[in-house]
Amino acid sequence: MKVWAIVVAAGRGERFGRPKQYELVAGRRVVDWSVDDAREACDGVVIVVPPDRVEDGSCVAGGASRSESVRNGLAAVPEDADVIVVHDAARPAAGVGLFHAVIDAVRAGADAAVPGVPVTDTIKRVAGTEVVETIDRATLVAVQTPQAFRASALRAAHSGGGDATDDAALVERNGGRVVVVPGHVANRKITEPDDLEALEAVLR
Repeated sequence: MKVWAIVVAAGRGERFGRPKQYELVAGRRVVDWSVDDAREACDGVVIVVPPDRVEDGSCVAGGASRSESVRNGLAAVPEDADVIVVHDAARPAAGVGLFHAVIDAVRAGADAAVPGVPVTDTIKRVAGTEVVETIDRATLVAVQTPQAFRASALRAAHSGGGDATDDAALVERNGGRVVVVPGHVANRKITEPDDLEALEAVLR
């Protein structure tokens, strides 16, 4: 089975204050950590970057939203790809093993596979400042990337042009079967500058 990856690195870093994917961590750019993991695990990689950062044939320009950026990347993935992995560049500590775990789950028959870690905090649903209910955290996981997909399922899910915070949500809406594999806490997403310090120790 041919496996391709889309590394999404087109964000403007509005919460971070600048494009976080080009920050240095453990001596290398954040995006380079993510791309190297994808290249080791997959047969080919498409990198989605801001329009002014398109450097070579492996890069395509991102869109106005994350989902649009993924669709731009999908257009550059060869039609004969069997499995497509989508990974956020802002998770540089995913590791090759996690790529293989989600890919293997799709090879075993799932439409999609996502890494998840147990939710340890108590979660409450609120309306304004009032608590409506307390949710059973035993049924919850915090989902990460990389996420792997049967190529036809991912393309079909994106064909309607919808938006979601992750691609698995689009596959779910389209009736696909999504499974969870164990993620890991070190695979944190860079959101604030302090996250770089935490990842520095992990990646070193």
